[in-house]
Amino acid sequence: MTSKGLIMCVSNSYTQKYYLDKNFDKLPKAVKDELKIMCVLYTEEVGGIFTMMFDEDGELQLIASCDEGDLLYDDIGSELLIKKMRNTRRELFESLEKYYKVFIKKEEL
Repeated sequence: MTSKGLIMCVSNSYTQKYYLDKNFDKLPKAVKDELKIMCVLYTEEVGGIFTMMFDEDGELQLIASCDEGDLLYDDIGSELLIKKMRNTRRELFESLEKYYKVFIKKEEL
């Protein structure tokens, strides 16, 4: 956990790697698969690094970044794709926020 929150998963187009934090190992396999597909497809389409993390308030943040000087990174495509994900995956993201609050932060709903 960082001082700003907890990273759930990251996909990196530079190293072609995907990471899911061990705190989320107990998620259903279908959810873990969906997260991996979402993240990897994002970096395949846009490039850079895509991070899904929970902030201090337990809200899921979708964060895009790229290496300085990466001329192939698509800033506009990144913003559009994140907006589309927020709309089409709203229920999944809300469920993940509840999971985080109950099972990771040990809060009561």
